Amino acid sequence: MTDRIGTTLSRFIHSREREHPGARGEFSALVESIGFAGRVIASDVRKAGLADVLGLAGKENVQGEQQQKLDVIANEAMIRSLEHVGRVCVLASEEMEDAIPVCEEFGCGDYAVAFDPLDGSGNVDVNMPMGTIFSIYERKTSGGGPGDESDFLRVGREQVAAGYLIYGSSTMLVYTTGNGVNGFTLDPEIGAWLLSHPNIQVPSRGGTYLVNSGNRGHWKPGVRRYVESLESPENSSGKPYGHRYVGALVADVHRILLKGGIFLYPADLKDPEKPNGKLRLLYECAPLAFVVEQAGGASTDGRVRTLDLPIEELHQRCPLFIGSRADVAEATQLAATDG
Repeated sequence: MTDRIGTTLSRFIHSREREHPGARGEFSALVESIGFAGRVIASDVRKAGLADVLGLAGKENVQGEQQQKLDVIANEAMIRSLEHVGRVCVLASEEMEDAIPVCEEFGCGDYAVAFDPLDGSGNVDVNMPMGTIFSIYERKTSGGGPGDESDFLRVGREQVAAGYLIYGSSTMLVYTTGNGVNGFTLDPEIGAWLLSHPNIQVPSRGGTYLVNSGNRGHWKPGVRRYVESLESPENSSGKPYGHRYVGALVADVHRILLKGGIFLYPADLKDPEKPNGKLRLLYECAPLAFVVEQAGGASTDGRVRTLDLPIEELHQRCPLFIGSRADVAEATQLAATDG
């Protein structure tokens, strides 16, 4: 039994805390609460074809997007798990317009947590992967009471932790605290997260690019030239890159994290109201950039390092070039020629 259990998430976190004698256990409880919410969401995802959780919820979220029923369920699971843990002062969800101050009766802590509760929820009806993205900051507001929106208005490099859960053929939790990236796989029989991918490293160059090619006609010339170069046998790697695209950011970035390559969601001219694309800096781009950088990769908006972009509003959108360091450097160089 010992060999099967291996290193659990709880054991891993507490072993890291012992390396820091001043640690109070607050952060470990917070990560374990996210893991608990992930187990709840994973259970609902697995039952999606059997329970009444498929299809639209009948309302729009703050982004103007139709909410899936599982969006609502996942959002509730994250909020309920995190607001009761006593380590959080404020939450922010991609599904909600305003920040959510944590009620003082639950106990207010030193952390602000932002999350996308169910990235790729449009895939649920076709049984494709989806995930949850989370980002953790130390509070900026003073005092021991609830926090507010200002706790999130900063730059992504100030994150103290970030990660994601992916619900696919197995359920995984991947996270970083700024000291490497580790992945844990859920063993559904014993309900434990087991260390399965220690010290993940992104290859310096990949052989795959992930992008919605249906938007090609709306890209700026520099981005088109870059993608065309990947499709040519005369590119830097000496052979054409393969094209993949799941349509769930978590799943696409997870593939890049393990196998290398580049994911792109560039600025485009498709929707004048969304000139920077659809991805959110706080909930998606910044946390995934932190993870990928900690694994040796890179991330930019086509010009500037993602983690250096100021978060000026909760639902701010941002282009994203993320993946293997050499690939992102080349993409950024060509995208910068668009002026």
